[in-house]
Amino acid sequence: MNWPGVRLVVFDLDGTLVDSVEDLTTAVNAALARLGARTPLALESVRRFVGDGARRLVERSLAATGLAVAVDEVLPIFMDCYRAHLLDTTRLYPGVIETLDALRERGLAVLTNKPGELSRAILAGLGVAERFVHIWGAGDVPRPKPDPEGLRRLMHACAANTTDTIVVGDSAIDVATARAAGVRCVGVTYGLAPEGFAEAPPDWRCDDLRELIALLT
Repeated sequence: MNWPGVRLVVFDLDGTLVDSVEDLTTAVNAALARLGARTPLALESVRRFVGDGARRLVERSLAATGLAVAVDEVLPIFMDCYRAHLLDTTRLYPGVIETLDALRERGLAVLTNKPGELSRAILAGLGVAERFVHIWGAGDVPRPKPDPEGLRRLMHACAANTTDTIVVGDSAIDVATARAAGVRCVGVTYGLAPEGFAEAPPDWRCDDLRELIALLT
């Protein structure tokens, strides 16, 4: 398969470009400990909670621990903890650098449900922020994915359209976002929630991001 003519590649962040679950788990447990939780959440539990933004991550974590605390009270605590652990262990997945290098003549962007400021800090800390024309997250777009408005605004900002744009992500949320905007989607199978592809299949799947290079060139 080959997709000629793609001018804009819009990447998800967590589970697609970066493996951040360990730092997210550290931050969640640090926040919960401040609230009196005695038993930390396991990494695999937090992994299942990631993908819909910080608020949903906190909501799910509170539900899992049974703490009767308002999300609005916990969210700033979590954000404070996460800023302190943002790049402890977070890393790029294998093949990301090579893929970004090979596709550098195209417009590359990030659209994530993670707060935009933290997304930009992570990619800057990992040395790849300058590879992207835009890095947008919560606070930068009106509503989180799968609402397509953020993707549409990215396309407009990059003078791209539905035929020359693709979304690359690791979950059914990314597929739904692409579908709602009328663009094609690549699903990476190494990420946080590839099981969601069973009910929301992408147009193409890859086990390694470097497979994008042959698809688009």
